[in-house]
Amino acid sequence: MRVSKPVVTLDQVVIRFAGDSGDGMQLTGDRFTSDTAMLGNDLRTLPNYPAEIRAPQGTVPGVSSFQLHFGDHHIQTPGDAPDVLVVMNPAALRANMADTPRGATIIVDKDEFTTRNLSKVGYATNPIEDGSLDSYKVHALPLTSMTVGALAHLKLTRKEAERSKNMFALGLLSWMYHRPTTLTENFLTAKFGKKPQILEANLTAYRAGWNYGETTEDFAVSYEVKPAPMEAGVYRNISGNVALSYGLIAAAEIAGVQIFLGAYPITPASDILHELSKLKKFGVITFQAEDEIAGVGAALGASYGGGLGITTTSGPGIALKSEAIGLGVMLELPLVIVDVQRGGPSTGLPTKTEQSDLLQAMYGRNGESPCVVLAPATPSDCFDMAIEACRIALEYRTPVFLLSDGYIANGSEPWRIPSVESLPEIKVNLATVPNGENGEFLPYLRDPETLARAFAVPGTKGLEHRIGGVEKADRTGTISYDPANHDFMVRTRAAKVGGVKVPDLVIDDPSDCAEVLLLGWGSTYGPIWSAVQVLRETGHNIAQAHLRHLNPFPKNLGDVLHSYKKVILPEMNLGQLARMLRGEYLVDVVAFDQVRGMPFTTEQIVNAALEVLNV
Repeated sequence: MRVSKPVVTLDQVVIRFAGDSGDGMQLTGDRFTSDTAMLGNDLRTLPNYPAEIRAPQGTVPGVSSFQLHFGDHHIQTPGDAPDVLVVMNPAALRANMADTPRGATIIVDKDEFTTRNLSKVGYATNPIEDGSLDSYKVHALPLTSMTVGALAHLKLTRKEAERSKNMFALGLLSWMYHRPTTLTENFLTAKFGKKPQILEANLTAYRAGWNYGETTEDFAVSYEVKPAPMEAGVYRNISGNVALSYGLIAAAEIAGVQIFLGAYPITPASDILHELSKLKKFGVITFQAEDEIAGVGAALGASYGGGLGITTTSGPGIALKSEAIGLGVMLELPLVIVDVQRGGPSTGLPTKTEQSDLLQAMYGRNGESPCVVLAPATPSDCFDMAIEACRIALEYRTPVFLLSDGYIANGSEPWRIPSVESLPEIKVNLATVPNGENGEFLPYLRDPETLARAFAVPGTKGLEHRIGGVEKADRTGTISYDPANHDFMVRTRAAKVGGVKVPDLVIDDPSDCAEVLLLGWGSTYGPIWSAVQVLRETGHNIAQAHLRHLNPFPKNLGDVLHSYKKVILPEMNLGQLARMLRGEYLVDVVAFDQVRGMPFTTEQIVNAALEVLNV
């Protein structure tokens, strides 16, 4: 008679799957995440890809991992360190041990801990056997052998059978944390339905992993994490790149314009091109260009034709697009430039995250060519900020930078799908009749509120006008080399960008008397939010605020900064926003910087804040 194993209730768990880039760790993590989201847990994820396309098998540079933090309460980070580490080979263990705290559970595929594989990553002895892991809860399982044995009836080669060992591991972890099996089984059926043998192999391995957890004495208990309280509504799990894609489409629908994406594939922005290319039924046109310059040039042409041009890239692509973006500034056309930031300079860390393109977005063009700069805070916020970027670009007729980064682009969280009625209005004013006093069309006659110039779709009868990158005369738009006109037009374009209406900065200061403010921008939101909760729970009085509009700044930002004795600003760069704030507001911002290619942990920000709070 089978005896039911005891169930331990936990409030949160951090799990990291790690293995060779061919071991399917991203798929495993993604499936576990989807099942977790369906149970109603709040969650955050951190996929971590190798930079090499095909690193030597079994080496540290080829390790791929996926971390998931889920709980019965509000979760804002993928977790500082794994409570459970699942590793498929010695390289994965070597690459992840520095992050794994003593006492954590480690599940290893001991079949892969051969002398050859150990020597590849510098292990002189087998860590499973030499006592070096005694301070951890180690489950050394023959995952490969058990998978091959479970699939013996399918007459697969050993290599073919081994490919399903990630599903065995997923089944085991699904049993451990009471994840539902139906969703993954349905997913596998849809994915491999036309390949019956592969489908059966994956389903069999998945169920074998589940059954192993249920019957083995190696796992004495299973765990349960109850659903998190959430606002009523319809939810789906969403990554930052997908949310951003949906935001662009929503903005186009609201504004009644067609969007055109001109993009060259580049990590970590390529998924936006992939996602939008699947959504042609919404009138989206996607163009995979031969290079970055062609991508932005085509997008700018689409805007000139009366649509909304979008171009997506990362830092190296921004460098190539700069002249064309400057042309957009001169022509005063709507253009949305999505920069999914990654580690630099040059190729840098192409699969890692950073916030080091802020000054490039602000100033990385010749001449005085200001652009609006925005930054989403979380994966789901990418949806809202994409709409905001399109709104500003269309209403003010100006290029807009949207600074995402690899962390929130690839990470995911539950997203409450908004109602159409709750989405903001976007006004698009196109000239259809002459606007001059003498019946002529004045393409640089400006809206008195937004300073946006008049624009007519090419081909509109009677509204022909000159276009190009040479300076334009005020009102008429003819070529002008007049010094006074150039000075006026430069200042006017700057005033237009500086006058963009953005919401005031919201302060989270429950006591209304904190002396220290933790300020962030972009993807630092989650670690800062979590750090503030820890600090308040331990009796520290601290305020929090987060910038999503970086140019122009919210109008109340100066007053906010001057109302606190100390302002701490964590950034994944060497203090770029800190430099801007010091210059603009003469505030001695305490910069806390790192450029490790990884997001801040909660502990890092807590410790940085304590140094200031305890002074």
